[in-house]
Amino acid sequence: MSELTLLILRLAFLGILWFFVFAVVYALRTDLFGQKVRKQPAEAAPTPFPQAAPAAAAPVAASRPAAAPRASESSHGATRLVITGGAKEGLEIPLPSEQLTIGRSSESGLVIRDDYTSTHHARLLLWNDGWVIQDLDSTNGTFLDGDRVFVPTQVPLNTPVKIGTTSFELRR
Repeated sequence: MSELTLLILRLAFLGILWFFVFAVVYALRTDLFGQKVRKQPAEAAPTPFPQAAPAAAAPVAASRPAAAPRASESSHGATRLVITGGAKEGLEIPLPSEQLTIGRSSESGLVIRDDYTSTHHARLLLWNDGWVIQDLDSTNGTFLDGDRVFVPTQVPLNTPVKIGTTSFELRR
């Protein structure tokens, strides 16, 4: 083989190695810090659920039947969030008037710092006098009573919600 061919092969091999190094670094950065999320101003933010929507069944998870929750299961009247499992077990947080964001970000209303929680993981929203959990396209998912949440789903009182290694319930 000529020296020129050998030099070209060495440079090509070196280029491929650097490509893989940059691909690994990019994957690690994305995994550790998450995707950039664009924030909307509060006054310009659209309401997640229109108030003029028909009063049919509340949004439910894909694996649950599409039936309205019974009155005894509704989260109507929930005033606090109680962490029942995880690093912050026993912590009680008063629920805000409209929504509570959950994630690793210091901007979240409930900050959960573990390896299985995304930067912006989930959101609790007050909708039709009941609380609804919405997964924000997290990697490891949000679970309501053991079922993964794919669409905004009403959270009944005293029903466990699991995000990462942390479990919590809504209580009066």
